[in-house]
Amino acid sequence: MERRHFLLGASTLSLVLASRLALADQGRRVLVLVELKGGNDGLNTVIPYADPIYHQLRPGIGVSRDKTLQLDERIGLNHKLDALMEGWKARDIAIVQGVGYPSPNRSHFRSIEIWDTASASSQTLSEGWVSRTFEGVELPRGAGVDGIVIDTNALPMTGTALRTIVMQDAENFLHQAAVMKDAKNPHDDGNPALRHLLAVRQEVNGAAIGLHDKLRDGAAPAYAYSPDGGFGHQLDLATRLLIARVPVVAIKVALGGFDTHAGQVPTQDRLLGIFASGLATFRKNLIAAHRWDDVVVATYSEFGRRARQNASAGTDHGTAAAHFVMGGKVKGGLHGAYPSLADLQDGDLKHTVDFRNLYSTLAQGCWGLRRDFGQRSGRPLDLFA
Repeated sequence: MERRHFLLGASTLSLVLASRLALADQGRRVLVLVELKGGNDGLNTVIPYADPIYHQLRPGIGVSRDKTLQLDERIGLNHKLDALMEGWKARDIAIVQGVGYPSPNRSHFRSIEIWDTASASSQTLSEGWVSRTFEGVELPRGAGVDGIVIDTNALPMTGTALRTIVMQDAENFLHQAAVMKDAKNPHDDGNPALRHLLAVRQEVNGAAIGLHDKLRDGAAPAYAYSPDGGFGHQLDLATRLLIARVPVVAIKVALGGFDTHAGQVPTQDRLLGIFASGLATFRKNLIAAHRWDDVVVATYSEFGRRARQNASAGTDHGTAAAHFVMGGKVKGGLHGAYPSLADLQDGDLKHTVDFRNLYSTLAQGCWGLRRDFGQRSGRPLDLFA
């Protein structure tokens, strides 16, 4: 089936239809992607607090030792991430250090496209890395949807192998699905092109109605999310989908505002607090629902920030950064090597882990699929029990 992108209502529901392949089997884990939009500053998130060069490069915005949650004798977390420490101590939160790629691009648009498609920096791809992972996989017929994006950026799951619903607002989605459930199917009047479009529309409607029924009948999360302007609402919907056991391979959420060129500290502190509170509640809810072992949470962002602070008490577009991987079957702890602040490239951190290697590890750990995304010499990270 030729791919189509349908939008129903006011940016509430869309469906990227590519094939009639259904969903992965129930034994596989669901990947929850968390996009940190704008380029989160990894140096002030996972902090080399014992390195004097860090404090020299950031005399005004560096996080002091007493505001660092020490993970070992060198590395610590920003104090605003305190809500994640329960998971860290339980050894189900991993931190992958120095994630980036060769010949980094510092454009928001281009770099997030690279991350979303798992391309090389010199390569342009139109399909997302999650969809590419399932190319050639004959999935059994199921609920009519393979991935759900609770955000505006569906590129990681866009492609010929998956059907992805973009669902930003649960209440409007449920209302529109109920309306579609009662709507009559129009006739094609013998027109083959119209017949094709109506068949696609019927599949869209069927997927929406199925999700409507599961969400309507499903249990509510055990713990309430903080009202934070959007991220908590996204995680609440993701939790409901997981508790209802909607058989998708991936769900995507996002938190924006990380482009901190000026006045970085209060902005990033606020965002990291929202991030940590939301994911800590998400973890508690999935543990309570006996779903934590079946889920893997992974963060990504278009780039980190430059090592040296700028003249506006902020940081400019950089390269490598640390990222989080969480889940009941994740091997917690520090993974990969922290980039050296004494060995910068044009003022930026040199990556120590190629993000495509991280994606290969996620594809194997979540879905049992071996994909190298062009990394012929990459070794899987030891992230899963």
